[in-house]
Amino acid sequence: MELSVVIPCLDEADTLAVCVGKAQRAMAEHDIDGEVIVADNGSTDDSVEIAERLGARVVHVPEPGYGSALMGGIAQARGRYVLMGDADDSYDFLDLPRFVDKLREGYDLVQGCRLPSGGGQVLPGAMPWLHRRLGNPLFSMLARRWFGVPIHDIYCGMRGFTKEWYDQLDQRCEGMEFATEMIVKSSLNHARIAEVPITLHPDGRTSHPPHLHTFRDGWRTLRFFLIYSPRRLFLVPGMVLMLLGLLAYALALPRVDIGGLSFDAHTLVFGTVAIICGFQSVLLAVFTKLFAISEGLIPPDTRVERLAGAVSVDRGLIIGVVMFACGLVLLGLTVAAWARKDFGNLVYSDTMRLAVPGLLLTALGFETVGASFFVGVLGLKLRREPVEVDQGQRVYAR
Repeated sequence: MELSVVIPCLDEADTLAVCVGKAQRAMAEHDIDGEVIVADNGSTDDSVEIAERLGARVVHVPEPGYGSALMGGIAQARGRYVLMGDADDSYDFLDLPRFVDKLREGYDLVQGCRLPSGGGQVLPGAMPWLHRRLGNPLFSMLARRWFGVPIHDIYCGMRGFTKEWYDQLDQRCEGMEFATEMIVKSSLNHARIAEVPITLHPDGRTSHPPHLHTFRDGWRTLRFFLIYSPRRLFLVPGMVLMLLGLLAYALALPRVDIGGLSFDAHTLVFGTVAIICGFQSVLLAVFTKLFAISEGLIPPDTRVERLAGAVSVDRGLIIGVVMFACGLVLLGLTVAAWARKDFGNLVYSDTMRLAVPGLLLTALGFETVGASFFVGVLGLKLRREPVEVDQGQRVYAR
């Protein structure tokens, strides 16, 4: 079988028959050997009966969510190619031969584009103004800049892909982020991606409103982007905080006065907080990157590999212990200064120059030691190799 058309469904009795009928007609008119799969996500109307009456194959997916429905339907697809599209009659399934033609040319993913920037068209009333003018163009632009995605409409739900490529992606998102995850992971893994201009029609449903939630789904998309970009989420903010903290130290340790502003002990405290928070954020960037690579969420990064080679677990432990020891020395000098005062009152502007850097180095050293061990754990390759036993059963050893 060449093509499986997968339609996620949740109470789509108003328009499901039109979508299934167009998909079947397009395949018949263009001699495409295919099937229509309706991935039902718990419909309580007549959707299942309509799909079965029209000859579509119904796959029941109990786990809620747009992504769950699609994953369940695609898992049962028998075609070499898969085309997915919504059941609200906003996408014209008569366009599916154009997607198949691109897939036959060797593309891994063929994305529909509704926006004029990619040659598409949005009919009046088909897309809310906020989605058309702000949300969709903004997130599509971020996807192009952050992940190198070569498309103009990241939210378009009509797309085709090879079943072989989909199986390699190992999709995880169960909600609306499913479509975004597919695009981002495909781009990061250097898929051959094409774009097909399409026309978006007004939603044909009358019994219930669209399943989309503008601000919730927009936030979930932004959250997904940030999770897949630890450099922007953790590394850059962390580096900025550390630089600000070091600047505070450079001004406060020598008691610099600028324009009547005196940078003294309290500046050291603020700088210490900035450095510790920044350092923790940088560590989170490293942890997130290593975890994402080890789990196959993103492809291996040569920069991370070089960093791992230069900063081994043992080296990290040595650096952390040295920093911790230096911090204890400074704290010891603070206690010694207190002892010289017979443990009475101290001149805080002086002793804080020992105590605060001592606390900073102690905290950073402790975090570095813990982070080194944790990086070592993340670097372990989890292997599950089958081991034959006498009874002929197959078990797995970690």
